[in-house]
Amino acid sequence: MSNVETAPEALVCGGDAAAVELVEPRTVPLGGPRAMTVRRTLPRRARSLIGAWCFLDHYGPDRVSDAGGMAVPGHPHTGLQTVSWLFSGEIEHRDTTGAHALVRPGELNLMTAGRGIAHSEFSTPRTGVLHGAQLWVALPEAHRQTEPAFEHHVPPATVLDGATVRVFLGSLGGSTSPVATFSPLLGAEVVLPAGAVLAPDVDPVFEHGVLVDTGDVEVCGTAAAPGELVYLPPGRSALDLRAGADGARVLLLGGEPLGERIVMWWNFVGSSHDEIAGYREQWQAERAAGGTPGGRFGGFPATWESTLPAPELPNARLSPRE
Repeated sequence: MSNVETAPEALVCGGDAAAVELVEPRTVPLGGPRAMTVRRTLPRRARSLIGAWCFLDHYGPDRVSDAGGMAVPGHPHTGLQTVSWLFSGEIEHRDTTGAHALVRPGELNLMTAGRGIAHSEFSTPRTGVLHGAQLWVALPEAHRQTEPAFEHHVPPATVLDGATVRVFLGSLGGSTSPVATFSPLLGAEVVLPAGAVLAPDVDPVFEHGVLVDTGDVEVCGTAAAPGELVYLPPGRSALDLRAGADGARVLLLGGEPLGERIVMWWNFVGSSHDEIAGYREQWQAERAAGGTPGGRFGGFPATWESTLPAPELPNARLSPRE
């Protein structure tokens, strides 16, 4: 998914203080009078990363007939991976590696932008209700220029102490995803019955985030409602998740602290203002040419009727925040 804000924040990520935090989402429209809105909990000024997870949008459940569904034309990415995860509905994905796939509930679609990719996302005509999450993972500097790629995986549902768990990245409760990552990560959907308690073992080196999709949850003593995110610093060898009377569904995310400062602006992750400015200039040039086979962002699919222009860079240089 694109960050289609017309004036995206310039964020330099890294160096966050380690403390338990309850993060409330901010609402972001994805453009247009009937555009869907998303609830964004990452990045924020006070919390920009959880491991290498750098961007978290949560949306729905929205009736497509009312909200218009997802309609994001071709747009670029660099230096990151996109993780698409649905609870209901269906999204059609196309990208400049030639990948054409459907995003369905309980199935992972992982797109590696690396040195550069462009993709589009549209909810399908048979989608009545759209509900899911779009997550980004920052690539470490050593792998930021890797070749773009696309991977699809259907994680099995396993039962752990009464909870239903689907591990789409990393390992949890004896389940391990076969999908390779460029830094140590965890990503899992956890469905808790009413009043259930789950205390899975986790890597104490990781920091974790628990995004509540439905129901009320207490995460290691911190109460969270739907749409909220609980951040947990490194040092815990187990988590404590307690569902309310109606049960709950959460996304459990984690990772080893990235240990790098990254500049993230619009849909680009890089190391400096000049690098980000260069990506923007290249996208604008390749977009004007209708795609450039062999270029940074590749040749455009023949079905694309439009692409998104890059916003203007801020007047000041992108620089670290204190």
